[in-house]
Amino acid sequence: MNIKNKTAHYLYIFLYTALAFSSYQATARDLAEIKQAGVLRHLGVSYANFVSYYREGETVHQSGLDVELIQGFARHLGVKYQFVPAQPANALGLLTGKNVQFDGEKISYREQVAIAGDLIASGATKLAWREEIIDFSDDYFPSAVWVIARADSDLQPIQPTGSIAEDIVQVKSLLDSRNLLAMKQTCLDPHLYNLRATGVNIIFPPRGHKLTEMVRAIIKGDAEMTLFDVSDTLVALQKWPGEIKVIGPISEKQTMGVAFRKHSPELRKAFNAYLQQIRSDGSYYQLVEKYYPAVFNYYGEFFSMPIEER
Repeated sequence: MNIKNKTAHYLYIFLYTALAFSSYQATARDLAEIKQAGVLRHLGVSYANFVSYYREGETVHQSGLDVELIQGFARHLGVKYQFVPAQPANALGLLTGKNVQFDGEKISYREQVAIAGDLIASGATKLAWREEIIDFSDDYFPSAVWVIARADSDLQPIQPTGSIAEDIVQVKSLLDSRNLLAMKQTCLDPHLYNLRATGVNIIFPPRGHKLTEMVRAIIKGDAEMTLFDVSDTLVALQKWPGEIKVIGPISEKQTMGVAFRKHSPELRKAFNAYLQQIRSDGSYYQLVEKYYPAVFNYYGEFFSMPIEER
């Protein structure tokens, strides 16, 4: 390559990089830019009663606890609400601009992608590996992961001991050589709970399989068991009464939060203030009751306790 061509080549790289950075800056917004643009973009993954959506032509219809929560936050900020559909595998990329993968041991950053949203609200569990990539809001929903089996399985629910750690040991002792359906990149990732050591046969669903389809998959015989978190289990027990049973916990207590870019501290701060406000005036309690009335039977203390004491 001669000097003239080298110069042109480097100029192209410089301009491409500058354009990419400019594009990133234009879409990786914090509170001031969102208010200026007049719209808050909510990345939502279809999950339990947090987010549900379907397409009708070019229109996306959405509902759920997190949809109403972020719609309320947008009104609080004085901006329009925009829903952006996402999947478990691409949600973090659409928020941060980098395709992120977690293999159970390490995080890998792959190709850059276009940023499409300002926050993720989809019943996202606070996991250590996620917190290396994004910042979570204050806790807004309790969680834990349970082993769920078909009702006709010979596996029987454990007898609770009063110690979650001991209950987990009991559950793990039942898994050897059985088939368990799980999903990577989510709170249902078996690597998070060291399930390989139990001798269980882990089955991963085809790419594109939704979290909402896990119970349906074991009911039709794809596996004997699956992992489910508290919120989805409460929905599933109502949706498929008599067809599934809870064997016991596979995780300690967990919590959920809304996810923000690490470069959007003011937006996160504003959301935490809004969450505190609606918890104080009782409107958040009413919203949870609308979508998860049974959760108060298990975690009533969580919703009555001030944020700083949880």
